[in-house]
Amino acid sequence: MRHRSFRAPARALFFCIIGLAGHLEAARAQGSVTLYSILDNGFTYTNNAGGHQSIMQQDGNNTGASGSRFGLRGNEPLGGGLSALFLLENGFTLPNGGLQQGGLLFGRQAYVGVGSLYGTVTLGRQYDSLADYLQPLSAASQWGGYMTGHADEVDNIVDTNRVNNSIKYASRTYAGFRFGGVYSVGGVAGHASQNQVWSAGVGYVNGPFSAGAAYLDAKEPNFGFFGGNGNALAPNSVGANGQPNDNNIGATRPAFSGFASAGSEQIAAAGGAYTFGAATAGLVYSNVRFDHLGAVQVSGTPTFAGGPSAMFNSIEVNFRYHITPSLLAGLAYNWARSNSLQTAQGTQLGATYNQLEAGLDYSLSKRTDLYCVSVFQHASGTDSTGSSAHASINGLTPSSTDKQIAVRVALRTRF
Repeated sequence: MRHRSFRAPARALFFCIIGLAGHLEAARAQGSVTLYSILDNGFTYTNNAGGHQSIMQQDGNNTGASGSRFGLRGNEPLGGGLSALFLLENGFTLPNGGLQQGGLLFGRQAYVGVGSLYGTVTLGRQYDSLADYLQPLSAASQWGGYMTGHADEVDNIVDTNRVNNSIKYASRTYAGFRFGGVYSVGGVAGHASQNQVWSAGVGYVNGPFSAGAAYLDAKEPNFGFFGGNGNALAPNSVGANGQPNDNNIGATRPAFSGFASAGSEQIAAAGGAYTFGAATAGLVYSNVRFDHLGAVQVSGTPTFAGGPSAMFNSIEVNFRYHITPSLLAGLAYNWARSNSLQTAQGTQLGATYNQLEAGLDYSLSKRTDLYCVSVFQHASGTDSTGSSAHASINGLTPSSTDKQIAVRVALRTRF
C-alpha cells in the first residue's frame, strides 16, 4: 500500500511537470523575458582627492568598467513582422546596496516600444545617440570604464546622462550602416522647447573597420540634460546652509560646472577604429559648445556679459591588444581644451586637460573577469569656475593640485 501510495503522487508530479513544460514552450513561442545582471566591485586608489590620498571600495558605477545593474528585457511577436519589446534596468552600488542614478528604481533605462522590419521605436528613459554610435569606439567602452571620461565627462562619452520622456528610433543594419535618433520634450507647461533634448547618429561596420558620428542638442542643459536623475535640483533649490544650490553639473566637475548657466549645449562627435589581427586602434573626436552663457540663472556660476559661448575640443587615441585570448591590454591618450573666455568681472577662463590611461583585463571565465585600470591627468590654465585648473579624473573628488593619479583593481561578473 505504501508503495502504491508513493507512485500515485509521483505520477501526478510527473504529469504536472510535463504540463508546465508545455506551457513554458508555448510562452517561449509567443515571446521571451530575460533577466540579466552585471556586478562590478573593487578598490580604487587616488593619490590626491581634495588634498588627501584615498583607498576606497567602490562599485563600478563610480570608477569601474561597468556600473552594477540588473535588468529585465522582453520581446513578444505580434505578427506581420511586428513585435512588442521592453527593458527595465536598475543601477545599484555593491558596497552598500544603495540605488544609483539619484535613487531611481530603473535609473539606467526604462522603456517600452515596437519593433518592425524597419527598426524599433521606443518610449521612456533612454540613452542618447552618442552612447549608441560613439561610445563603442572609445577606450571607456572597450576596457577603461568611467575613469576614462574626457575632462570630467564633458562630452557624455561614458553615458553619465540619460534622456527622460524620450522617443527613440533605431534602424536595422543596411549594408553595414545603421542610424537613429532620440527626441525628448522638455515637459515644461507652456514652453514646448524648454529643457528639450534631441540627438541623432549613424554607425558603419565593414570587416575590420568601424566608424560612427553623432550630434546632440540640449536646451537649458543644467535642468534638461544634467537634471535627469532622481536627485535633480530645481531652479529654486537651496542647500543645507540655506543658500541657493541648483547646479546639476556639480562641484565635482570643475572643468565645465561653471557653464551651467548656458541656454543650450551642442555636442558633435565622430570616430573610427580598425582591427588588425589581435590589435585594434581607434580615434574619437568631440566638440562641445555651451552657448548663451548667463541665459539661465544658476547659483555659484560666473557671470558673463553678452551671452558668449564656451567650447571644448577633445581628441582620444586608443589602442587595445589581446595578448592571449584571455588577456587584454589597453592604452589611450586624451587631450581636451576649452577656449579662451572672459567673465563679466574680467577673469580669463581656459583650461587644458592631458590624460593618459592604461588597463589590463583577464577573463577568468566567459562570465567573470579581473581588471586593473590606471589614469594620470594633468590640468593647466583656469577652469570654468574661475580657479586654477585642478586635475579631476571622472568619478573622483578633484585633486588639490594640477595632477591626479588613480588606480582601480576590480572583479566583474555577469549573468
